[in-house]
Amino acid sequence: MKRLIYFATFVGLVAATGAYAQVSSINSAIVTSRVFNDVPGAAGSYPNNYPSSIGLGESGMSAATGYANRDVWQFSNNGGTSAYQFQNGDYFNASFRLTLTGSGTSGIDLEAGWLFSNPSGSIGGDLQSIVKADGEVVQFGGPSFFGFSPANSGTSVPNYTLGATYTMGLNYVVDPNTGRNAFQYSVNGVFATSSPGDTYFDLAAGAGPNGSPLGGYVQIQNDPNNANNNGSALFDSVTISPAAVPEPATFSLLGLGILALLYRRR
Repeated sequence: MKRLIYFATFVGLVAATGAYAQVSSINSAIVTSRVFNDVPGAAGSYPNNYPSSIGLGESGMSAATGYANRDVWQFSNNGGTSAYQFQNGDYFNASFRLTLTGSGTSGIDLEAGWLFSNPSGSIGGDLQSIVKADGEVVQFGGPSFFGFSPANSGTSVPNYTLGATYTMGLNYVVDPNTGRNAFQYSVNGVFATSSPGDTYFDLAAGAGPNGSPLGGYVQIQNDPNNANNNGSALFDSVTISPAAVPEPATFSLLGLGILALLYRRR
């Protein structure tokens, strides 16, 4: 019995190590311009110098009709040929420094931040953690909502002002209290909380990214009354690393092993 427990625990640890290796293979970023292209006449700029910096921007965002343009970058593990598809066991800690600038009319939407695209809905739909020109600093989508700034009824960080640089963190880990897959969100080192003292936002049992790409985006709303309407986001010091957390199944195997050994000893 002891040998079987050791073997099962070893298999679980090997599976977790394999997941770490997948995240460790991320070596680049792919930029996709005009995911929204409501102002096709705008001029775009998308310098990609991952991991030191990635820039996404649009100028001349003014047309008679149309809502917005959106540009996206995503992590890649094949030199930027395609976006990396995160699986349920791909636990990670990620962050970047974000500076948003623009010259739109007051009330025109300009935003940038994290985007965990999730068309399957396996984590509750697209997950975003962003700053906006109107001062908002907010996480929404996926399994949660959290307002960091007073503009979102929060008190964690000041309202965002254009040109400021905020450090945006996003972790995908296992909640040690429940054994479920979970997200953690932070801005300037301050973590969102799902309840007092709890920084984990749990997914449903067994749920995870299941083939979802992760990266950043900028979205600039059309302003028909301002020919100089523009916006840009600079993402610098981009990092992602495996989170030192075994898969939930490994916790169970280790627990069973400990109980069995204690029982045998007794």
